[in-house]
Amino acid sequence: MKSTICVVGSGAREHALALTLAKSCEKVIVAPGNPGMASNLGAADGPSSNESGTISITDLPPEAIEASLYVIGPEVPLVEGLADKLRSLGKKVVGPGADGARLEGSKIWMKEILTKSGVPTAHFGVFDEFERARRYLKEMKGPWVIKTDGLAAGKGVLVTDSLAHAIEDVRSKLSGESFGAAGTKVVIEEYMEGLELSLMVLTDGKKLAPLSPARDAKRVFDNDEGANTGGMGAFSPVPLESGESMDKLVDNAMELAVEPLLGRLIKDGIEYRGVLYAGLILTEEGPKVVEYNIRFGDPETQAILPRLEGDLVSLLDQVATGHLTAEPRFSPNRCVNVVLSAPGYPESPKVGEPIEINREKLGNSQVFFAGVTQSEDGTLLTSGGRVMSVSALGDNLIEARENAYRSIEGIGFEGMHFRRDIGLLAGELELTSEST
Repeated sequence: MKSTICVVGSGAREHALALTLAKSCEKVIVAPGNPGMASNLGAADGPSSNESGTISITDLPPEAIEASLYVIGPEVPLVEGLADKLRSLGKKVVGPGADGARLEGSKIWMKEILTKSGVPTAHFGVFDEFERARRYLKEMKGPWVIKTDGLAAGKGVLVTDSLAHAIEDVRSKLSGESFGAAGTKVVIEEYMEGLELSLMVLTDGKKLAPLSPARDAKRVFDNDEGANTGGMGAFSPVPLESGESMDKLVDNAMELAVEPLLGRLIKDGIEYRGVLYAGLILTEEGPKVVEYNIRFGDPETQAILPRLEGDLVSLLDQVATGHLTAEPRFSPNRCVNVVLSAPGYPESPKVGEPIEINREKLGNSQVFFAGVTQSEDGTLLTSGGRVMSVSALGDNLIEARENAYRSIEGIGFEGMHFRRDIGLLAGELELTSEST
């Protein structure tokens, strides 16, 4: 426990990473982090209740921090080459270089490399000119799926049953009105039917080690209604309707979707050390890739790491040094994570509201801070759309849900919004499966 880890980022995902890493190191520095991370309110058993290392935040750039390991959370610094910069300084880093980060930095490049790899994914077209895109849409059968080429903070995807809405979305994106330069090229895809699954896989550039699957909720309102967001909650593990073994499904997904991609990256001379996040959809023909991300998912990480058994520091050190030998292990517990957002999120969140937290009412839940700042008197204030989230464990998903939603009663800020159905259908499915 004599090491310092630097986690790059400021959201709930980075807070979850910091809390988990702190269990087996002396100090975690989060750059830039947020004031909630240093408050000790996130620990499941309260402040100073175990021998975990300290968590601090800093405004220093990551390259100015002395650490034995660097874990880069968000996609933007990865796309901009932060991992390359740190490695050029001799640092150990979890996260791909800019070459591998194109998987998320450009949806066009991602779709092209999936096609070259033989990975099953939706048929697609690429467009930078409105009239060609409009004709393509009119020739397609709906629903229609339109994605920005570049980064859009998880909000650059439209799925719609309305051709008129699809055409207007393409016009808005290609003109730069919606997402600036990130949207001036679009990918138009066929719609794939099925439930989604998030599979994050650690890789040292040669070997692969999958984490426990999760499922997130992207729409802002219950019953998957409303606008797409960065994610309103998640749960892990994921029960299957078919009764199929999740281990078998993961093995199949690894063989079809992950191993061929890594093989192609190696063939193209790209050394990828970090997380390959496969966003999958479980179609009647088998799992297909919706998209690839290049980092730990948010909020999936907050539903997966509370179930991790063993030493995350050692595991990620193996990833960074190119010597991955350990297999991640997870408890049989279920975990449900619920995101608490500011009113008006995702379009125009209202911020600056004081946050009240009753630690006693949180019980054994973990709190992960994201869009928060601090007033001069030390009061935590809302400063972003996704303010914070709560994760709770249980013997089954129904129990984990109950624990999470009970804990939320100990948190409050003006206009606080959260979905009330995270893991609900999956919990009912799990309960039905256990009784048959």
